[in-house]
Amino acid sequence: MNASRALLLLIPFLPSCTLFQPKEPPKASQVLHDWNDDGGPGELSVEIDLAKQVATYKRGDRPVGWSFVSTGKEGHSTRPGSYTVTEKMDLKHSNRYGWIADAAGNVTNGDAKPTTPVPAGEFYHPAPMHYWMRITNYGVGLHAGEIPVPGEAASHGCIRLPRDFVPTLYRAVKVGTPVKVLSGTTTRQKRLDA
Repeated sequence: MNASRALLLLIPFLPSCTLFQPKEPPKASQVLHDWNDDGGPGELSVEIDLAKQVATYKRGDRPVGWSFVSTGKEGHSTRPGSYTVTEKMDLKHSNRYGWIADAAGNVTNGDAKPTTPVPAGEFYHPAPMHYWMRITNYGVGLHAGEIPVPGEAASHGCIRLPRDFVPTLYRAVKVGTPVKVLSGTTTRQKRLDA
């Protein structure tokens, strides 16, 4: 048995936080989250590491889960800070970003804004943000979205969560849940500090 096959057999027995962060598109079988909340004592809290693109979830002092996230890419960075969830909506449409499609539904501009000129016969569609959890008054929140490359930022500033996981988190989060966004430390930064 080769070493990589042996590691694959051991992964289910390792604590979920020890999994490496891949730098390639997720495969259908790739784990993007883990959740073990028993709903016991203590309040839920969220901590997001921008360098690792990973969120960790605690109830009181007990870790109850983790997930990959996708935060703001260059030019649309997600700001570090301490926030709280101030609004929850099953579905919110962005008033800043969306796409343009033709009458047949074919996307002709996948990175449009409401101010982007729309060619005749085409339509602007605001981006839907399912399971919206607002954390800033300037339009940043957690919501369902694509995690195109786990470990890399790709959003316009919001915090995207895995689509199959976000309903679970949405049910556990309440208005007032603390969300801490940390700049984190990349491997390169660690080496420079050493």
